[in-house]
Amino acid sequence: MDIALVGIGKIALDQHVPSLESSADWELAATVSRHGTVDGVPAYDDFDKMLEENPGIRVVSLCLPPVPRFDYAAKALKAGRHVMLEKPPGATMAECAALEALAREKGVSLFATWHSREADKVDAARDWLADKTLKSLTVTWKEDVRRWHPGQDWIFAPGGLGVFDPGINALSIVTKILPDAVHLTDAVLSVPENRQAPIAAELSFYHPGGAEVSCTFDFRQEGEQIWTIEAVCEEGTLLLTHGGGQMYLDGVAQGETETGLAGEYPRLYAAMAKLVRTGGIDMDLSPMRHVADAFLLGRRDLVEPFEF
Repeated sequence: MDIALVGIGKIALDQHVPSLESSADWELAATVSRHGTVDGVPAYDDFDKMLEENPGIRVVSLCLPPVPRFDYAAKALKAGRHVMLEKPPGATMAECAALEALAREKGVSLFATWHSREADKVDAARDWLADKTLKSLTVTWKEDVRRWHPGQDWIFAPGGLGVFDPGINALSIVTKILPDAVHLTDAVLSVPENRQAPIAAELSFYHPGGAEVSCTFDFRQEGEQIWTIEAVCEEGTLLLTHGGGQMYLDGVAQGETETGLAGEYPRLYAAMAKLVRTGGIDMDLSPMRHVADAFLLGRRDLVEPFEF
């Protein structure tokens, strides 16, 4: 199937383009971007023109920042195109709901992707936890914003999510592997004096079985990057490291370690191909709901200014 990729930035070039090039399901037929291009692929800087001139492109993958994404997604859906959304799927819960309603009205597929759910050991972690009695779950997600989002001021602007841009990856894993739903009870958001979105966050959750569930997110990590989830159960301890690329049970490694988002985006595009073929919609917003609750409930502490 022909697909158009909109927003040719770092994540598109690092993950989307290689995944499309290696897939038997897809042919990258057009790009839309103000600045970026892909060698050998027709490039547009006008989304409306791309849609008008390419009626045969049935699918649009949006890699734009969250705030402008709704307008592009709505135009594509109204034009009868299937749409794949980079995470988070939108800037607000309401606009995501509106997109789902529009997709159903037009009879096309819509996919809110969560790439970290496709990390190599996430499904195995979910299966192991399915019948366990959870005592505590601790998420530690610390990375260097300068390394992963160099100069991208939008990430600290309203709608950019700040540290929740990576933090929502952790929440996407938590909401997949836990057999019981949790909800936020407390949050502390550390916001730089010169920014609008948090650079760090501490979250606590209610668990129906009484387990202690908490998350620590920090965008100021230097040196080793930390993406871990530890689940202590009556029956043993599960540890996910490398963002879900490695799993340990009571300290014993389970299989080899997968790093660098290995396999995550190819699996997303395989899932999108299946949705298009079956006419399905996947708009699970549970990770985004926790972020929205953090902004609603969280106490804001001002911290020192941040500059790239």
